[in-house]
Amino acid sequence: MEFWYFPLLTFVGVFAGWLNVMAGGGSLLTVPIMLFMGMPGPIANGTNRIAILAQNATAVTAFFRRGFSDFKLSLSLAAAATPGAIAGALVGVQLSGEWFDRTLALVMVGVMIIMALPKKEQVDVGAPSTKRLIAGHICMVGAGFWGGFIQIGVGFLLMPILHRVMGLDLVRVNMHKVFVVLCYTSVALAIFASQVEVLWIAGICLAVGNSIGGWIGANMSVNKGEKLITRVLNVVLVVFIIKLLFF
Repeated sequence: MEFWYFPLLTFVGVFAGWLNVMAGGGSLLTVPIMLFMGMPGPIANGTNRIAILAQNATAVTAFFRRGFSDFKLSLSLAAAATPGAIAGALVGVQLSGEWFDRTLALVMVGVMIIMALPKKEQVDVGAPSTKRLIAGHICMVGAGFWGGFIQIGVGFLLMPILHRVMGLDLVRVNMHKVFVVLCYTSVALAIFASQVEVLWIAGICLAVGNSIGGWIGANMSVNKGEKLITRVLNVVLVVFIIKLLFF
């Protein structure tokens, strides 16, 4: 890698980290950048996890300092997602090419439809029913698989699970999302590091940017609330769907 690649990764990481916390899809910026730099798919996929780990650790801290935490539920959701992430990572280390693009675009279309549907009942902030809890934990296994497999777009799966299925408001959705991703990414990164070459220096440069962006995103999420998150989510979804299907 040429020297100028490293500050570029940090710069891109800032926006990607902000995007990941606010809506999702930051890896759609970072992974293609690494592929452009000449990294094979599995190596870029694994190296990206270093930044994801740092970004979500920073975001969890930011939410906690602003008074947003529910570690009991977050840990429970993470425990459900982690087995899926292990299975996904074992598949992901074999991944090469970009054949998953159109599948990911279809997932994003589905997320937009789900998020746009009118709510049937008032959101029960911080206290989902037993039925919602069970459904949410079951869905977390599948989301964990996708996160371990490719990570790209996992926020677009986690947000409707936490928001639509479990009935949480969007600020707490992001609060739980970053904790869940932090936990399963620790395991996924270990699997990638044991199976493929992970470029630690490049990953650390990216992690610095992602951490800054994650901190900004967490604080903006608390300050601006649901309206800003919804707008960011919808804009990002439309842009990425067009990119994946037509470019």
